[in-house]
Parts: sequence; structure tokens; C-alpha cells
Amino acid sequence: MAIEQTLSIIKPDAVEKNRIGDIYSRLEKVGLRIVGAKMMHLTRQQAERFYAIHRGRPYYKNLINFMTSGPVMIQVLEGENAIGHYRKLMGNTLPKEAAPGTIRRDFAFDPADPESHHNAVHGSDSAETARAEIDFFFRPDEILSRSDELCNIAG
Repeated sequence: MAIEQTLSIIKPDAVEKNRIGDIYSRLEKVGLRIVGAKMMHLTRQQAERFYAIHRGRPYYKNLINFMTSGPVMIQVLEGENAIGHYRKLMGNTLPKEAAPGTIRRDFAFDPADPESHHNAVHGSDSAETARAEIDFFFRPDEILSRSDELCNIAG
């Protein structure tokens, strides 16, 4: 399989709950490498541009309000089949329907509020989307690919 890159966003709910390290650990355990990362507090304009594909949907306003409610951690992940591996690790979009052991089930599901749509993370759904999303947040010089060979020499 080919090495891919995908975008990951740890959303305001997971950042607020101090879950960044837990999520990073899971990413690395499945062989994904973090090759670019930054913390941001999205402006309304940034969130509206990033989520423009959802404009007109009933949840759009709530999504924008949520994504601008606090800081997010944005990272570029790299690895074999990175998009597929990350989507499987994230779990179902709705935390209550996500499988145990997935990020969304373990870090977003709240039994006291099972109808919440706050789902801890975002991930690209295709190679084309990943490229556009990565380019939205990162300049090429902010992404530092790491080969296994280099990691083994240094580590």
C-alpha cells in the first residue's frame, strides 16, 4: 500500500477535556505518524470556509458555533492507508453509535448526554479531500515527513 497523508482535527470538546495526548497515543499505536501539528482557535470565517460543503444543512450553524467555541488541535497524519486507518480509529460520526475502542466512543460519548453530536475528532474522507484540507491549514514547509529508516537511526 502507498503512504498517504490525511488531516485530523481534535475538536474543542476533546481539547477542553485534555484528551490530546490520549488521542496522539492511539494514532501512533496504529502506525500513523504526526508530520505536522498546530493549535488554533478557528475564527468564524475560517470555520465557515472549511465546512462550506455543509452550508445549508440543518446542523451547519451549530457546527460552526461548536468549532469556534474553543481551541482545536490540527495535525497531518502520515502512514500506509492513513485515511482508512484513521477513519476506522475515529469510529462512527455519532459517538453513541461508535464502537467501543474508537476515539469517538471513548472520548466523545457521554452517557449523560447520549444525543450529543460533539464527536471529538474530524478526519478527511478521501485522498482528494485530505489534500484540500491539509492545504487549507498547512504550508508545505510545515509538514515534515518522517521515514521509518530515519526514525530507526535516530531512535
